[in-house]
Amino acid sequence: MVLSSLITSPLIFDFNKKSDIQNWRVVDDVVMGGRSSGNFRLNAEGHGVFEGEISLENNGGFSSVRFGFEKILIKDNTKVNIKLRGDGKNYQFRIKSNTGDYYSFVYPFSTSGEWQEIEIPLKDMYPSFRGRRLDISNFSSDSFEELTFLIGNEQNEKFELMIDKIDLK
Repeated sequence: MVLSSLITSPLIFDFNKKSDIQNWRVVDDVVMGGRSSGNFRLNAEGHGVFEGEISLENNGGFSSVRFGFEKILIKDNTKVNIKLRGDGKNYQFRIKSNTGDYYSFVYPFSTSGEWQEIEIPLKDMYPSFRGRRLDISNFSSDSFEELTFLIGNEQNEKFELMIDKIDLK
């Protein structure tokens, strides 16, 4: 890939009332026969809202929203910073160096029910595939091209995660 096609801005996505969210797509456990259902939309304030219901029926139990983009060059940045408001539940933030990779690099986080900023050290993101940690190194690439928010707490539950801004620090 030619370096000029890499995005070098620290801003990944800043939600507002005019945000184009067509490249954000929901992937639920229905791909494996489950019954969970997630949705992604903009609310009246212009925040991205990932919401839905997790069902453990048919060995289900997760919902995710993925965003693919041109490779973002990390440069001197060492963290992903996310301004969000959750519902007090646990989520995972995931990235892929290449969209074709079968595994993701994962960082679990908890939400408080209030607006908060989550700082995720890239070097602490561990490789995982289908919920299993892999025996390879933590994230150390100089770029990535997909991010995901996932909920899968092994219980039936409704969820709502509002996202305001995602950037590199």
